[in-house]
Amino acid sequence: MNDTINRAAAPQGLLALEARVRQDLDYLCLPARPWGPVLMRAGQAVEDVIVIGGGMAGLALGAALHHLGIRVRLLDRSPAGFEGPWATKARMETLRSPKELTGPALGIPSLTFRAWYVAQFGDAAWTALDKIPRLQWADYLRWYRHVLALDVQNQQQVTAVLPQADGVVRVDVLDQTEADRPYVLYARRVVLATGRDGLGGPWVPDWAQNLARERWVHSADVWSGERFRGQRVAVVGAGASAMDVAATALEHGATRVDLLIRRADLPRVNKSKGSGNPGMAHGYWALPDAWKWRLRHYINVQQVPPPRGSTLRVSRHAHAYFHLGTAVQGAHMHTDGTVHLDTNQGPLCTDAVIFSTGFRTNWSLRPEFAAIAPHVRVWKDRYTPPPGEEDAELADSPDLGDLFEFQAKSPEACPGLERVHCFNYAGALSQGAGAGDIPQISDGAQRLARGIAARLLAEDVAFHYDALTRYAEPELQGDEWTPAAFPRL
Repeated sequence: MNDTINRAAAPQGLLALEARVRQDLDYLCLPARPWGPVLMRAGQAVEDVIVIGGGMAGLALGAALHHLGIRVRLLDRSPAGFEGPWATKARMETLRSPKELTGPALGIPSLTFRAWYVAQFGDAAWTALDKIPRLQWADYLRWYRHVLALDVQNQQQVTAVLPQADGVVRVDVLDQTEADRPYVLYARRVVLATGRDGLGGPWVPDWAQNLARERWVHSADVWSGERFRGQRVAVVGAGASAMDVAATALEHGATRVDLLIRRADLPRVNKSKGSGNPGMAHGYWALPDAWKWRLRHYINVQQVPPPRGSTLRVSRHAHAYFHLGTAVQGAHMHTDGTVHLDTNQGPLCTDAVIFSTGFRTNWSLRPEFAAIAPHVRVWKDRYTPPPGEEDAELADSPDLGDLFEFQAKSPEACPGLERVHCFNYAGALSQGAGAGDIPQISDGAQRLARGIAARLLAEDVAFHYDALTRYAEPELQGDEWTPAAFPRL
């Protein structure tokens, strides 16, 4: 009964929460007024910051910049409300993070998912909630954008990011709402808030090229589970997304799902949780290189186990088969149109393959970054790990500066590259989890926003000095006192 009452009152509860958010921002004097000069290029105003990506990271950073009085524009190629993976590519039933994490709330209690949820369903429902349903998280982010009135322009496809030698970055864009009308923007800083596949895309092994394209998908592709109805499916991988896609195929009528898992056993402990503390959130970026590498390499080697609930979602089906210690060594198409996989355990015949093989930095998959890709310094350009700690994923990671900025292999070859910031998963080795993970997203967004504010001030210090000298708002009117004669002895 209480749940029914709370749900009936949900719209009013959410309106009350939105009023509370506005009050909290007012009490904190947020957002600040814009305070920097407006530059002009090619007859148009230069943005302080352009953020490419309007998902969770882009929204958090956009809000943090806006609160500091920095003019920011967010661009996203997806339709409104479908930024990020939550309502498109993600297939988990719930988020994997604990519900208590504050995510992109930026230290403001009324902006948390908990506040949004309780406003609609009540405290008892929150107590009963185990983990956050994926689509409710998507709804929360839509509300976050709405209540903060963030300027996200959707269906805008960035085609080029071009640092200039005169202190701005040119961004070429196609407006997909107007038949791909091309236009140009300029910004003093550009941030790539492009998510898990930020500097590349989904990775598949070379042998995938032997298969007909209609016979395989990646877990990061957009597809419906209906395509696997009545089919045998092989899933390559054993992480969280592997369990999600296997369950999706089973729930949509796949006749058999074989999970092909290289490891002899599934990892049991999520080691990355062991680094979730304020010291890592605020200090990882300043650690010596050797310790950064050692920490990230250890997590990579140990691997993150799939959540218990996601694994049970698969194993409850009688026609799901977990093949441990099974590595695929090759594949080919049979004349009857089926897929034959060659494994170290023997051959397997199936109708379709789902790759849950993660992402890799691969600039060739991101033509919009072609102008900067050859010039970005990566870790293998300057760091050699100790024997036994070799790691190709880490070696290809961009070697970022203190403020998530790209650094050039040869500074003279790409002037202005340092004005482009990498606020996505590819920055994890240099900067830690603050560039994309729910637990530290506010910490990363606020550190980047404050750092950009500091650099804008330094660049414009002469302007601000001039503004200081011209400031003439009087505190005293001259009638607040009467001059007295000095006493004579």
